[in-house]
Amino acid sequence: MSTTPHGKVLGVLGGMGPAATLDFLAKLQAATPVKREQDHLRVLADINPKVPDRNVSTSDPGPVLAAMAVGLRDAGAQVLAIACNTAHAYARAVEASGLPLVDMLETAGLAAQARGARVVGVLGTSLALALYRDRFSHMGLEVVMLDDHEQVEFMALLYRIKQGDLGAASRETMAALAHRLVGKGAQSVVAGCTEVPLVLSAADLSVPFLDATEELAKRCVAVCLETPAEV
Repeated sequence: MSTTPHGKVLGVLGGMGPAATLDFLAKLQAATPVKREQDHLRVLADINPKVPDRNVSTSDPGPVLAAMAVGLRDAGAQVLAIACNTAHAYARAVEASGLPLVDMLETAGLAAQARGARVVGVLGTSLALALYRDRFSHMGLEVVMLDDHEQVEFMALLYRIKQGDLGAASRETMAALAHRLVGKGAQSVVAGCTEVPLVLSAADLSVPFLDATEELAKRCVAVCLETPAEV
């Protein structure tokens, strides 16, 4: 399949949750250098909130994600991105479509390295944290995580955010959790869950904040336009 005049067609596996996917799409648009409307990327998005919960051990999102990837490929996508950190546990099922996948976790690690961080705090689900630990260790990065009781608090907050609670209480709780990572020695904090940047920003932290959603958006633009990535 040939590349369109203004870049490759990006396919987005989304809906996990929907608000986080819309956040990614907005950041993708903001990251794209344009002089006119037609310079934006063509994006095909499957916003599918019916994907089984990635945080429930008895569910298997793999087949659904694989089918979404094939559907996007058949619709014309040439590059894929998953707007969910935890769903990267099923990256192989997505890559079975034959299309290249822009890896969100690797992208976050490259951004951390570019900023000189070596000890990185990660806010994410238990499965996402395991993925980040593995990926970052191979990149020479140390991962700092919440304590078990703090992780329980984070997961409860995550589900409230998924239900639409983006108010002051959610923002304050997320900021407090991020500060606990800084207190543990984190030189940077990664939003390792796409709901995190919905209630947390750089202004809330005393160390650099790495929004994995934003970094993924920037790298997708670089990949689709075949330009050097700025991380």
